Amino acid sequence: MFAPATFVTALIMTILSTICWGSFANTYKLTKNYRFELYYWDYAGGIVLISLVLAFTLGSSSGGEQSFLANLHSAAPMNMLDAGVGGFLFNIANVLLIAGIEMVGLAIAFPISIGIALVEGVVLSYLIQPKGSAFLLGLGVAMAVLAVILIGKAYGALQSGNKKAPRKGIVVCITSGLLMGTFAPFVTKSMTAAHPLTPYAVAVLFTFGALICCFFFNVFLMKKPLVGAPVGFSGYWSAPGSYHALGLLGGGIWGLGTVFNFVAASLVGVPISYAIGQASPMIAALWGVLIWHEFRGASTRAKMYLAGMFVCYVLALVLIARAYQVS
Repeated sequence: MFAPATFVTALIMTILSTICWGSFANTYKLTKNYRFELYYWDYAGGIVLISLVLAFTLGSSSGGEQSFLANLHSAAPMNMLDAGVGGFLFNIANVLLIAGIEMVGLAIAFPISIGIALVEGVVLSYLIQPKGSAFLLGLGVAMAVLAVILIGKAYGALQSGNKKAPRKGIVVCITSGLLMGTFAPFVTKSMTAAHPLTPYAVAVLFTFGALICCFFFNVFLMKKPLVGAPVGFSGYWSAPGSYHALGLLGGGIWGLGTVFNFVAASLVGVPISYAIGQASPMIAALWGVLIWHEFRGASTRAKMYLAGMFVCYVLALVLIARAYQVS
């Protein structure tokens, strides 16, 4: 099994996970008038496929007890259940986040959902695996939360008028954040309890949990969507092949980042790898600025918020990295 031997390698992997988590949504933006509920089926398949590929390659490279199949055979059933439950909960949270963005906009949805998830995920996983300086990790998380808030401010400065966000949308975003923050402690338990799973095995079970969730939650939302009219599977089968390929690619990108994050956590701990990985909104903002030109003609205030966001994320990265080094 490939695992990082040095902190620098683990740090690079967590940064790559951040890039992947912040980039996958570009594949959905490339579709036109395609419902997210339909895109999500291919996305879910993509995250499972990439986790299996990496499990049977990097996760089985040296053989022995730590190879993927051998680890699955020896791991405690409760650890396997924890990994699957973590994926199930993540999937609900991720779908709700997208629905929240459609209901109240990125400016409100991201600060609420990702902000709650970042704090909750780091705190709960740290209680299970207290690895690293709690003080520096806390400062890093605070800077990351501030960066998320500044992203919201920047996008908010682009909007005209002062429309009041619907209460239903706020509730959806809060629920998304609370659920998103719970998957980290489940992953932590599955990797640290007696007879633990390797990161590659966790990733496979995690993504399978997310896929299984689709047959319950995604089907329910197709019939009773939070946004828009009900949609049937006919729309999926009639979609262009390129849309299915984009969904698989999006899932593959996100899944690659997830495996890298879990593998890095085997050295630095889940609280640190999760905290760095949740800097993904910064990457999404970069795509918005450089590729989608979302800030074209933006006011000086919006640009100042955006610049402040990048500064805060860099400081967060430095503080979180230092939290491991002084532990």
